[in-house]
Amino acid sequence: MSSRSLHPPAPDAAALRARLDRAAKAAAAAGADALLVAPGSDLRHLLGQAGGSFERLTTLVVPADGTPALVVPKLEAPGYADVPTDDLGVEVLTWVDGDDPYRLVADRLGKPGRIAVSDFTPALHVLSLRAAFGDAEQTLAGPIVRELRMRKDAAEIEALRKAGAAIDRVHARMGEWLRAGRTEAEVGADITAAIVEEGHTHADFVIVGSGPNGASPHHDVSERVIERGDVVVIDIGGPVPEGYNSDSTRTYSIGEPRDADVAETYAVLQRAQQAAVDAVRPGATAESIDKAARDIIDAAGFGEYFIHRTGHGIGLDVHEEPYIIKGNALPLEAGMAFSVEPGIYQPGRWGARIEDIVLVTDSGVEPVNTRPHELVVLDA
Repeated sequence: MSSRSLHPPAPDAAALRARLDRAAKAAAAAGADALLVAPGSDLRHLLGQAGGSFERLTTLVVPADGTPALVVPKLEAPGYADVPTDDLGVEVLTWVDGDDPYRLVADRLGKPGRIAVSDFTPALHVLSLRAAFGDAEQTLAGPIVRELRMRKDAAEIEALRKAGAAIDRVHARMGEWLRAGRTEAEVGADITAAIVEEGHTHADFVIVGSGPNGASPHHDVSERVIERGDVVVIDIGGPVPEGYNSDSTRTYSIGEPRDADVAETYAVLQRAQQAAVDAVRPGATAESIDKAARDIIDAAGFGEYFIHRTGHGIGLDVHEEPYIIKGNALPLEAGMAFSVEPGIYQPGRWGARIEDIVLVTDSGVEPVNTRPHELVVLDA
């Protein structure tokens, strides 16, 4: 039976109300008179419903001081019926074709000096809001909202644990599908089905990088036939019904690797990934985690083959703050969640990556992925 659900689990009104209150305070602290939150993951964080972005304006207006309002086309309003707006203290303002929704938002806020607009608001709406607000300064809401979303609450952490366990179950089944003579696409189709079978609503991404394709970190799948001796990178993930995502990579070999340097090189990668996980604790900086992995890979002579950051935050989006990268001096705090995923990629030959999602705890780190990190040798 598919775990796909037409409706996400009912939101906790008390938790959502607390998030809305924090959003208003964060806007005030940033010097913004209001946040304008477009449909998407930010809206789901605040209302429990992501909605949809269309040519008609939908936006959640969160004033720094005042009552929040959901401005939504009347024909789209039924899609928000599950949102407990009364309990949240959110007024619903509907409009119909022929009305000016941008003026509706502007009138709601009076004459703000500064408004913060969701990062992924379509230009169609950004420019129309700019015209409606006249001299008001527009800024990105991302720096404000990320402060709300980086630190996960207890329910979010439990959802991430659930997602991690679900994707671990898929990796545990890899021997059912990954073998010589099959194409990457055929293996990917089986993995996609298993991701749903094991508790996700859908597969957000499936990477099957065999042989030289494994040296491309964001390879998808192809018609390449997997061969005996191939090293294969499997990077997979998707959301569970609560909306929170999994993301885990393991590297496999189809029979014994054909290249003599695989074992030694992979051992370097395994040490680097473990060192980075071990470095996670409150107060450590995001860049220090990157450095922990990169120093080991550099010292072994593979630095030029580690071509991406060590990790990214995860939650309602697969990629969100905090980013685990050189130059990010952000101190880690309990409740932050992110990937630790160093890789070594040798163009034209093979690649490898090990990825876990980890949670920063009060005293250290908790990985939500627990599958072995060793190179998994499968029957050819």
